[in-house]
Amino acid sequence: MATYAIGDLQGCLDPLKRLLDALAFEPASDRLLFVGDLINRGPDSLGALRFVHALGPRATTVLGNHDLHLLAVAFGGAKAKGKDTLDEILAAEDADELLCWLRSSPIIHREAGHVVVHAGLAPQWTVDESIALGEELSAVLRGPQFVEFLRAMYGDRPNQWDSNLRGFDRARFITNAMTRLRFCTLSGELDMQCKTPPGEQPDGLIPWFKVPGRKSEGTPIVFGHWASLQANEVLDPKHDVIHVDSGCVWGGAMTAYCLENGEFTAVDCP
Repeated sequence: MATYAIGDLQGCLDPLKRLLDALAFEPASDRLLFVGDLINRGPDSLGALRFVHALGPRATTVLGNHDLHLLAVAFGGAKAKGKDTLDEILAAEDADELLCWLRSSPIIHREAGHVVVHAGLAPQWTVDESIALGEELSAVLRGPQFVEFLRAMYGDRPNQWDSNLRGFDRARFITNAMTRLRFCTLSGELDMQCKTPPGEQPDGLIPWFKVPGRKSEGTPIVFGHWASLQANEVLDPKHDVIHVDSGCVWGGAMTAYCLENGEFTAVDCP
């Protein structure tokens, strides 16, 4: 039995199938953990969504920013953007089933001693607090204020965690940390604008996983989202931070990380 965490699909179904062949994936015994952004920008978002959904209990996906954007567009919380490739999903005969399944997927997932999240964790959160906050956000996404939150979801504020945050401000902060985060200030404020590789960011910003005193240290955290970040390596063994988004949709590679033995496997993408 093996458990594989797989980086952002973004509608790239063929590379996923080739990656599973390279892994000799065995559905009867192996598990797949997708780090989010199953859809958008790639050539077959509908096919990718259907494929992962059909895996049933053999796979778990956490939600990424593109997945949440799809839900917002589908349920009237936002308008599609010019580069979106969501129309085929929205027009599909099984759209309701797929969207319902996506809506019920977690924001953060813990398995085999690892935490899987799309983008990152606020440095003020322990792992246990992060899991609880992810469940709190999932309850909003599954609850009666679902559409209202999707309308209020977009925005970069608040950017500093405060346990006294309430309502949509609290939910937006959790969403930003877990699905959009790359850099923080030294004091732990979230920066939602900078998308460069580490080393090219403005002064005063550092990768979220290098903030001094980060409270989630010590638990392996597997994430994607940051295609310009070096993939296929444990970024900082001291902090147990593992990145698996190697930019398949941009002509990079699709990467899997085996939780049991720490090995990376990748296939090139056109």
